Amino acid sequence: MSSEGSNGHNCVGWAARDASGTLSPYQFSRRHEIAGIVQEVGQNVQGFKVGDHIGVGTIVNSCRSCDYCNDDLESYCVKGAVYTFNGIDVDGTVTKGGYSSSIVVHERYCIKIPVNYPLASAAPLLCAGITVYSPMMRHKMNQPGKSLGVIGLGGLGHMAVKFGKAFGLNVTVFSTSISKKEQALKSLGADKFVVSSDQEQMKGLAKSFDFIIDTASGDHPFDPYMALLKTGGILVLVGFPSEVKFSPASLNLDMRTVSGSVTGGMKETQEMVDFCAAYELHPTIELIPIQYANEALERLTKRDVKYRFVIDIENSLK
Repeated sequence: MSSEGSNGHNCVGWAARDASGTLSPYQFSRRHEIAGIVQEVGQNVQGFKVGDHIGVGTIVNSCRSCDYCNDDLESYCVKGAVYTFNGIDVDGTVTKGGYSSSIVVHERYCIKIPVNYPLASAAPLLCAGITVYSPMMRHKMNQPGKSLGVIGLGGLGHMAVKFGKAFGLNVTVFSTSISKKEQALKSLGADKFVVSSDQEQMKGLAKSFDFIIDTASGDHPFDPYMALLKTGGILVLVGFPSEVKFSPASLNLDMRTVSGSVTGGMKETQEMVDFCAAYELHPTIELIPIQYANEALERLTKRDVKYRFVIDIENSLK
């Protein structure tokens, strides 16, 4: 994987060019979350040099002047952040993601990756990692001894578990699938596993959680989870179900909070990467060649991945 720091380069990538979504080789001129090595830098670049290990997350541009950009919350830019993939940049060009031999990005939207941290591990941090880390920090979910519930055990959920344990929290995983129990407890180190359809188990945990992170994007009821929060407890939604519906009593009577979140700003993303490097915290990944991308997409639809595919661009496109 590599990232370049100047414009106008021809590069090779893989792209889906019709509604089938099938990926195939694609050559284009250019200026997903990506980790690589700096090959060139522009004359005004100050924060990076050739040879640095860097990462690019879900955004590659923003207005850089609104209150949110000035507060290091570029993802919430008033004029709209420019996404790394299929976004329209200020010059009218379409961003084309990271399934390619190179990418050109303004230094503000690049993250420095410590040389001792594997690039393959860094890439998922720049999307799944920061998506759960950001609300955890915002809502002070880093207090040792507090209790955290994690709904869903996929790419986001497994990182929420890992961060929770690193912060010293008591972590419980909620899932509809009993098959994930061993993964949650033995592989990820969660303290408890609960099948969310078990009403007796759920009732027995009433008002016992300080925090819940909901990573599930499939439709699911919210009141049963709200009932698990202590008075003043916080539920953060990072998934995208088709609707969110709960009784006002679930919220009001116990002074609970429901909050949403997407990814974080660049400053916070850098802090997260540095934290993961310092504590040797790594996402669980499966490294694949780009030629396996279509099979990987099929497996994703069947939820057959633990917990993130990472494409080895450097060795795939030689």
